[in-house]
Amino acid sequence: MSTPPDGLPVYRVLTGPDDATFCHRVSEAIGLGYEPYEGPAVTFDGENVIVVQALIWPTRS
Repeated sequence: MSTPPDGLPVYRVLTGPDDATFCHRVSEAIGLGYEPYEGPAVTFDGENVIVVQALIWPTRS
């Protein structure tokens, strides 16, 4: 597939608390064909660890 499904953008950024729900969201995007762009970024908001993962749709020849 040359473009992401369902009109999704080529570049996505997922954010959320570092929990199973976030991991499932990233895993779902990878399952659709997205690839992680670099490693995740992690911060602490005073209560929770927050993770950010950029994803890109690979260009295929």
